[in-house]
Amino acid sequence: MRGLILVSPSSIFLPPNLRITLPLSPPLALPFHELHLNSLHFPSPSFSSSRPDFRVYADDGDTDGGAPDEYDMDEEEVEEVDNKKDFDVEYDPLGPATAASGTVLDEEIQMVQSESFVSTQGWDSEMILDYRINEEEFHKISLLDCDFFIRKPPDPDDDVYDFREMYVTPPDTDVYAIPKVLAKMPQKYIRCAKSDYGCYNVTEPPIDAPRDPMYKSEREVLKVFLTKHYRNRRLNDPEFVLDFEEIYVIDSKTRSITRAKVLVTALGGRNRDRKSDLLVIRDNGNSFKIVHVSERVDPTTVIEREEWTKTRQDMERHLRKLRDFSISNWF
Repeated sequence: MRGLILVSPSSIFLPPNLRITLPLSPPLALPFHELHLNSLHFPSPSFSSSRPDFRVYADDGDTDGGAPDEYDMDEEEVEEVDNKKDFDVEYDPLGPATAASGTVLDEEIQMVQSESFVSTQGWDSEMILDYRINEEEFHKISLLDCDFFIRKPPDPDDDVYDFREMYVTPPDTDVYAIPKVLAKMPQKYIRCAKSDYGCYNVTEPPIDAPRDPMYKSEREVLKVFLTKHYRNRRLNDPEFVLDFEEIYVIDSKTRSITRAKVLVTALGGRNRDRKSDLLVIRDNGNSFKIVHVSERVDPTTVIEREEWTKTRQDMERHLRKLRDFSISNWF
């Protein structure tokens, strides 16, 4: 007998000072998704650490602030080489997103020439390769349906990614292929924090075999989010925050990587205080919105609202069997 528990309500808040814990779950909702942050150097919750704290909070609704704003960039921003071209970042027209903004330059990470480096950009996706790679030189990202490899430049923090060389394989195999790249990737090194979105698959022991093992819980990672460090700052930097406008999504089912489409509703445009940002992730990890920390809603309130909506729908389906008109006067 198998049951499925997915950890997350319909929306998740992720503040920029990063460590993720499991949110509450609606008791009536069978799918219960989670967003679990496990950056390479983040310790498990049971140990003390000097790393910045990252937590997840739940949002109330899925209301977006209208059509995206036309964000005008100056020439210096357009020429930035770190892919900061406002790609798939939308600004809510209700906020002063078009205010004058100065050029924000990233801290440069020195490029290191590697004899084994092979640029895979521009290759046909899903093409099987006739050579093996040294997996020690790559970030290995294990998902439910595949393993993803991204070039890992040498760095003490072990959080630098080189998206110019990437591979994908079936789980725990050495049959390497070129992944599907659905958006433009950065052309230089960037620092990223890794978080994953998945579920827990809980298996109950069979009734007729009492000597079998007790409940077994397996974690299945469906997507992985790589969120860029703002200005490529290190984790121990006192000004460290995450740049929620630049998130790269690795999908287990499609064996692909893309850049998230982000809507910014927080006021201030590019020059806002990033420490007050909260990231809302909805629709099974497909919708991303940045809101101000003041818009955070208690997870219990979100669960109560969603349970009430579901209860009304269930009652409406029941009452529909007892009457000859489609919509109840009560609802």
